[in-house]
Formats: sequence, C-alpha cells, structure tokens
Amino acid sequence: MISKINHIAIVVGDLDAALQAYHDTLGLPIGERKVMPQQEVEIAFLPTGDSLIELITPTTEDSGVAKYLAKRGEGLHHICLEVPDIEAALAEMLARGAQLINEAPVQAAEGRAFFLHPKGTHGVLIELLEPYPQADSE
Repeated sequence: MISKINHIAIVVGDLDAALQAYHDTLGLPIGERKVMPQQEVEIAFLPTGDSLIELITPTTEDSGVAKYLAKRGEGLHHICLEVPDIEAALAEMLARGAQLINEAPVQAAEGRAFFLHPKGTHGVLIELLEPYPQADSE
C-alpha cells in the first residue's frame, strides 16, 4: 500500500530564515511555496531526490500549527507516506483499527490525505497521501 516517503514536515517559526538555512547548510534547492488558507499555514518544499522536506509555518496565531509550535517549538511535525489510492488506504486503516485524526480525506498541498494520530504511532504524526496526478512536462 505505501509506495514511498513523500515528505518529512518540519514546523518553523520563520519560513524565510528556515529556507535559507536549509539551502545554505545542506545545499538543497528551494522549491514551490504555497499558502494553505484552510489549514492556516504557509509551506515550502525542498526537493531531496524523489522525496521532499516540507517546511510549515502558521499564518494565524490560533491555528493548530501555531498551537503545536507554541507547545513544542520548532522541529519534526509529521512524516508523509505516499499511497496510490487514498480511499483504499483509509478503508484499510479503519479495518486495522488505526487511530485517525480525520476519517475522511482532506485536501493537502500535494493531493488528498488523512492523518494517523500520534497516540497510535508511538508519538509520530503520520500523513497518508495520494498525490495529485503530475502533469506531463515537455
């Protein structure tokens, strides 16, 4: 069911400073940047081979990510695992009795996703993602 690690997400307080640090320290290229109003975050991607590092910063003071940042500080937020069929993955997780944060797929920056609660995954928030189809590049 899981095909690869799509991305590792890191919460940061200052997106510009974090992007610069990852670029300068690791030499990673700075990729796409998006504001996700429904999640009240801004994200930026750093390509790393066939996976990504996703930096996340809150855009409001009372969003879930802002509360996470205030409580835990900067650092690992979640690991995203790619699946070919989000509906089948959700059904499988429900059948296995997984603790879910959401029981229906939600729109993510890269596709449709749902999250497994950290209480059921030994403290790590896990996102399962079916990416949007990639447009053929010429």
